[in-house]
Amino acid sequence: MEQPFIERIMVGMPRTYGRKEAKQPMDREWTSGIVKQTVKGKIWAGKTNLQGDGQADLKHHGGPEKAIFVYPVSHYNYWQKRLQKTDFTVGAFGENLAVQHITEDDLCIGDIFHIGGAIVQVSQPRQPCWKPARRWKIKDLALQIQQQGRTGWYFRVLKEGEIQAGDQLQLQERPFPEWTVARCNDVMHNQKHDLGLAARLAACELLASNWRTVLNKRAQGEGKLDIRNRVIGPNE
Repeated sequence: MEQPFIERIMVGMPRTYGRKEAKQPMDREWTSGIVKQTVKGKIWAGKTNLQGDGQADLKHHGGPEKAIFVYPVSHYNYWQKRLQKTDFTVGAFGENLAVQHITEDDLCIGDIFHIGGAIVQVSQPRQPCWKPARRWKIKDLALQIQQQGRTGWYFRVLKEGEIQAGDQLQLQERPFPEWTVARCNDVMHNQKHDLGLAARLAACELLASNWRTVLNKRAQGEGKLDIRNRVIGPNE
């Protein structure tokens, strides 16, 4: 595999879109930091986010376990063809880092990477919410992202420092090689009836706590998780 690297860094603060009086749900007012601008030069990677980046919903976005959202550039050809949208390009999902030569199949929970002056760790796959769907006016987009496993992932920041486009992702440690991001997505979204598998993944100590909580509940047979509020939300 070629050496993975950052092709583009993007940040943005929350903004409000749409109209309060709109009749169609997808046209109504909403606030998000999903629209981001490309950063030139070095930027500080802090414990909770990149400098100049912000989230509207701090309950579900941002914080130490979701400090940096990463998405593979290579997925965009797939999405352009699937959605028949040529303008669906890098940045469409609101990612902070657009990366080359690495996907969900190539890295694992707990992986530690040296990037520029920072050290980061894979914390969890991204669980898409209704906001990309609202941005692109595609009601089931979150479900499509989830079902196709092309979710991207989050880094927690172990050592703060400056990063920039062109920096390589240099793997330092891989404590859980069995738990690729792709496999985690499969366990969470497709193999819902395998309670033993859920328990095994929940025991991965470097997986973000919100994922471990959900998987532990599943392993204990505490019923199905209703994802509709997350993936569809106010879009209907």
